[in-house]
Amino acid sequence: MSKIPLVDLKAQYESIKTEIDAAMRGVVESTAFVGGPAVRDFETKFAAFCGAPHAVSCGNGTDAIHIVLHALGVGAGDEVVTVPYTFIATAEAISMAGAKPIFVDVGANGLIDPAQLAAKVTSKTKAILPVHLYGQAADIDAIQKVTKLPVIEDAAQAHGAKLRGKRVGAMGIAATFSFFPGKNLGAYGDGGAITFTDAALAKRCEMLRDHGRTDKYLHEMPGFNSRLDTLQAAVLAVKLAHLDVWNAQRAKIAGWYLERLAGIAELDLPSASTESVWHLFVIHHPRREALRHALQEVGIATGIHYPVPLHLQPAYRDLGHTTGAFPMSEKLAATCLSLPMYPELAESAVDRICAAVKQAL
Repeated sequence: MSKIPLVDLKAQYESIKTEIDAAMRGVVESTAFVGGPAVRDFETKFAAFCGAPHAVSCGNGTDAIHIVLHALGVGAGDEVVTVPYTFIATAEAISMAGAKPIFVDVGANGLIDPAQLAAKVTSKTKAILPVHLYGQAADIDAIQKVTKLPVIEDAAQAHGAKLRGKRVGAMGIAATFSFFPGKNLGAYGDGGAITFTDAALAKRCEMLRDHGRTDKYLHEMPGFNSRLDTLQAAVLAVKLAHLDVWNAQRAKIAGWYLERLAGIAELDLPSASTESVWHLFVIHHPRREALRHALQEVGIATGIHYPVPLHLQPAYRDLGHTTGAFPMSEKLAATCLSLPMYPELAESAVDRICAAVKQAL
């Protein structure tokens, strides 16, 4: 029996092979491998896609967060509030800036709980960094009612997601994106971008990502070397034109899952949403490991996003948190299981996956 992968990047490539090959060939033939028109073209198109006035590309999603924090003057002695239920890059970028991550627990949907936010904001807090997890948008409106501090959206998993009809990327002062290959909009290597509602901040980040330069050998400030390769920009520009269609297909696949898996005892399903872009389809079950093993035995790949919340990671033991500090994050981490999700996933494959889940449980 054929295996069903968690993500199938080859299937996506095959569907746009002619466009991708032509775009990459154009960059190679031009020999413009760093910067140039292809990068500016993608930045313009991505800003428009997000409904943001400005976009600046960079080397990866982690750098994107770090660059914004640095541009805002966040550093030693400062605090940035985020969530413990996310990939470590979110908190890691705060640490890279020299600041301290302050965690606030999530709700049952895995998104920051605005009701718990006020208790975490102090005179040392310089920014709020909510995560748009699994393709669903955090409630930025509710956060902005709690505090007037700068809100930076971590939108690494939410290219095209919406909150009350408005796309992520233009809700806070800035939003950061990853183009890691498995993302809804993925490069053929690392890549990242920042969208902005503030022109001055955009200009500062544009300089920072490229050695703080204003001209080839004129540098306004010490910066970083975090530029998006031109080959990746060309690939991303091709893919961006297909993203809405791909996201719509993800939503259709999520609907198949929700219909077929409804009513199974102890199985928690994600809420149906017309605004999520379904980067991942994550279910929760108390016997997660047994379920994962059973699916693996019949050739169905799964993932765990994420098994250890950040406050319990060895990297952050110095923060002094212990088990029980953020109960919802810990519960989700112990029970989450990601099922295969990619636009090319056939309905027959979803049928097979759901039948295997029911059999296992």
